[in-house]
Amino acid sequence: MAHAAIRSERRAHRRSLRAIVRERSAATRLAASCRRRPRSLATIAIAAGVEKSTATGCANGLRSVAKRLNVQPAATARTRRTVAGGRARRTHSVGRYTLGQVCTLTAAYRPRKAEFVAAVALIAVFAGGAR
Repeated sequence: MAHAAIRSERRAHRRSLRAIVRERSAATRLAASCRRRPRSLATIAIAAGVEKSTATGCANGLRSVAKRLNVQPAATARTRRTVAGGRARRTHSVGRYTLGQVCTLTAAYRPRKAEFVAAVALIAVFAGGAR
């Protein structure tokens, strides 16, 4: 009977290890896609490791900096996706920026909120700029 308990423990442990591998591979795929092609500011923030709730606010700040610096998105798209996940009922126009443009925006962005300061530092390191 001791073997059954050990076997179930092994199964549970391997199941948790597979979950970790799935999360890591998803994060790696997202980061690679951000390096390959233009993505939205919120997506780049999430790929850099910023929490989703902080990513939306930080993306809004970076978007206002882009407007101030007159940095146009590299691509625009209509999407139903939302940062919170799932499908929205209506489509939204999304500006997609390259990592070079994001470096420019993070260099000019001076947030006051501590969460956003940390988020911008993560985004700058991810985008390749030193902050």
